Formats: sequence, structure tokens, C-alpha cells
Amino acid sequence: MTDPKETLVLYLQGARDAMLWKLDGLSEYDVRRPLTPTGTNLLGLVKHLASVELGYFGSTFGRDPGIDLPWYSDDAPLNADMWATPGESREWVVDLYHRAWAHAAGTFDALDLDSQGVVAHWSPPHDRVTLHQMLVHVATETHHHAGHADILRELLDGAAGFLVQSSNLPGDGYDWAAHVAQVEAAAASFR
Repeated sequence: MTDPKETLVLYLQGARDAMLWKLDGLSEYDVRRPLTPTGTNLLGLVKHLASVELGYFGSTFGRDPGIDLPWYSDDAPLNADMWATPGESREWVVDLYHRAWAHAAGTFDALDLDSQGVVAHWSPPHDRVTLHQMLVHVATETHHHAGHADILRELLDGAAGFLVQSSNLPGDGYDWAAHVAQVEAAAASFR
């Protein structure tokens, strides 16, 4: 792969796929429930990332996605993009994410990496960006949240790793209990 835009999109897509894999096989409750003191939850992470893509690959480059995001309105509560309401089904949130991907693909096809945009909620002069910058920004943010999702999923049912077909973890039969005991013993030496 030699095209820089294609490389960036490939890495972004890997993180997108990881995010959706983290929802597979879980109950509606488990994908929604807060698992950290700040309320981090799997479905909320997907909703947030869909919103991020619609903004950074949409209005930033003058390409309105035509999708209402009421959780970004001036009167919306803080963090409204970080959780799904009872009226926002898992299917609806996943579909929103897929629609964001499709809109982003249109932006990637229409623009060169050096194409200029403006992020309305960033302060000048940092509000002036390129598609290259936004691809790096969104890919790293998505990977960042994929790491959060990996930990949340492991807390829920023990499923861990990057993707089903490529977990990036030791293979079957690895003695996790022995590994955890070794790590705990090393930490305990500092008590």
C-alpha cells in the first residue's frame, strides 16, 4: 500500500471494526451500562465516534451530512453524545455509525489530503485543518476509544483483543491466572 490516504483510511477502518466487534453477543443492558466512574459504556463510545466522524469529515469540509445530532445542540446536556437513550436502539446507533462511514467515504473520494477545512468548535488558528490532519486525528481517536472498549468488554465477559480474526493476544492455552499472579507479585513488592 503506497497511497497515504488509503493507508490512513485502512487504519481508521480497523479501529471502526474493532468498535463494532465489542458490541457482538452482548445484551442490550451490557452495551449500555456505565462501567467506569465517568459513565463510559460501549454503545455510547460508538455513538460518540459516529458523531465525531459526521462533524470532522462533514461540516468541517463544507459537506453537511444532513443528519440531525440533537446531543450537540446548545441546550443538550454535557456528554449527551456519550450514551444512548432508551429511544436510541443499538441498531439505530450502529446504523448511524455506518452512515457516518459512508459520508466520510464521500469526503475521502472528493478531497485530497491537503484539502482545507475549518473545525467550528476549535479556536483560531488551530481551527484551520487539512483532510490529512483530520484523518490522523479521527483514526487516533477511534483507536483510543477502541482501547477503552477492549477493557470494558473484558470486564463484562472476558472477551479481549483487537479483532476476532487478529486478537493480538497470546494463543489458546495461555495461563492468564499465572500471568496475573506474576504481575501482582511484582506490584506487591512495592507495598
